[in-house]
Amino acid sequence: MADPAVGVVVLTQGTRPHDLVRGIESVLRQEDVRTDVVVVGNGWDPATAKPALPAGVGTLALPENLGIPAGRNRGVPRVEGEYLLFLDDDADIPSSTFLRDAIALLQGDPSVGMIQPRLRARDGKPSPRRWIPRIRKGEPERSSAVFSVLEAVIVLPRDVFERAGGWADPFFYAHEGIELAWRVWDQGKRVWYAGDLVAEHPAVSPTRHSYYYRLNARNRVWLARRNLPAALVPLYVGSWTGIQLLRWFRKPAVLSAWFGGWREGWASDPGERRPIRWRTVGRMTVAGRPPIV
Repeated sequence: MADPAVGVVVLTQGTRPHDLVRGIESVLRQEDVRTDVVVVGNGWDPATAKPALPAGVGTLALPENLGIPAGRNRGVPRVEGEYLLFLDDDADIPSSTFLRDAIALLQGDPSVGMIQPRLRARDGKPSPRRWIPRIRKGEPERSSAVFSVLEAVIVLPRDVFERAGGWADPFFYAHEGIELAWRVWDQGKRVWYAGDLVAEHPAVSPTRHSYYYRLNARNRVWLARRNLPAALVPLYVGSWTGIQLLRWFRKPAVLSAWFGGWREGWASDPGERRPIRWRTVGRMTVAGRPPIV
């Protein structure tokens, strides 16, 4: 029986060349799988990388930065494999059996449609709690069904990804992992946080991006408008508006940026609308998180 084939998409702007090579090499060390790797340069040509990329790795240069989800989407047609691995350019995989173990989980439990591993801070610092995509975080080692993913390291079957419509191209940054998770759930499958599978990533704050608060709010509105039944759209947006007011009421500059994105989310076109089924809403509710928060 042939080893399973994995298409690997690594997105980069070329600003972390040594981390990029380390991550690719961790993929090439994977055992009992066949990997086909492409490095997508968002506004950068990976063929010019220094140090040079490992032999056999494909490259795709995008003339401008299309954003994270759109950049990842452009890489998928460039790789072959019945499974997909999305890897950030500053992430890596310590275990050489990571992909084999993830695929064994997918094959052994057909109800699982996408896996996020446990992320561990590479520098030895405590891993941020936000890396556990649960409301009740608990211990990082505990596995569970989840309703969003941190997109740094994701494994899923290609056919599940394609039925979901890929990553949300218009989002540019933030919340595309929630949309993809919802659309996996809408296929009658579950998204799984695998606490026993480990990847590494530096502990960095998302607020380092100047556009964080604006896109966080805009995409939260777009997420609802694109994916929820009409009756749930105001409930979801309203609950998150309340949450942000409670979080940041002492930071008027943050709230100003956030509400600027909130208004943009209602005024601008979010792209294709594909509301999840009410049956999916019920399954998510029974599993612990109705899509209103």
